[in-house]
Amino acid sequence: MILSDLEIQHTPVMVPEILSLLKVTSGGRYIDCTLGEGGHTKSILEASGPRGEVLGIDADHEAVEVSKNRLETYGDRFYFSNNNFRELRKIAMKSQFIPCDGILFDLGVSSLQLDKESRGFSFRRKAPLDMRFSINQTLTAEEVINTFSESDIADILYNFGEERRSRKIAKIIVNNRPIKDADQLSDLIKMNLRQTNYKINPSTKTFQALRIFVNEELNSLSYALEQSLEIVEKGGRIAVISYHSLEDRIVKNFFRKESKYCICPPNEPKCDCEHKPKIKIITKKPLVPSSNEIELNRRSRSAKLRVVERI
Repeated sequence: MILSDLEIQHTPVMVPEILSLLKVTSGGRYIDCTLGEGGHTKSILEASGPRGEVLGIDADHEAVEVSKNRLETYGDRFYFSNNNFRELRKIAMKSQFIPCDGILFDLGVSSLQLDKESRGFSFRRKAPLDMRFSINQTLTAEEVINTFSESDIADILYNFGEERRSRKIAKIIVNNRPIKDADQLSDLIKMNLRQTNYKINPSTKTFQALRIFVNEELNSLSYALEQSLEIVEKGGRIAVISYHSLEDRIVKNFFRKESKYCICPPNEPKCDCEHKPKIKIITKKPLVPSSNEIELNRRSRSAKLRVVERI
């Protein structure tokens, strides 16, 4: 792989809102849990200059290499870790970023991953059905598609993609195995399903489900959110940008729970949980990109931003 061949195309989402709601200030220390191509990290480094520091984390080794090159001018203000953010506490401890002033999660897939022809994240490209964020992972989407049972595939599509036609799609997949390429899978689904919304490719939720399952994204998010409360200092903030309802539901429920005094079941006659709130919610409703931003960057259209403050 030649690094100069990796074009930087990703446009970071909702940058002004992130800088404002994370309260990025000169000399602050921040963690970007989804480094990607370094767009948000670069903005935070600029806003926190001349002494602010950012620790960028990403499981994708190609993304880390791109960001290292892109951000080398910031010298020792930029730290990086090629790791999954489910190891957030360990990474922050090793990099001496405990406590920090703010933590950002920008969930989903970067442009580098979508546009790279060897990864299989996009149904628009002829690429192997890999979908791993990290080359250290063993399970690929191709293995799932070609070796899992029809019922298991249907469950994955329903549970991780909220695909209502999961059983029909699973049957199509099993009846046409082996399936090697992303465009082959997409074409199979498109040819065999009646398209109800011509603006959305009918294989969208299938690709989402496979990616989330292969990378254990939902479990990783839950683990990282728990750890973030131990890392950000009082008065510091945690911001999460999600792109679909499964992620957003996890974030919303976690923030709601950790902002309450009591988390006992509703029918409990007396509170005995002794739970104390660790955060206060800053965004009562999730913020979404402006119409101007969506027009300039179509990939931002489903983004939802939630922010809380450690108390």
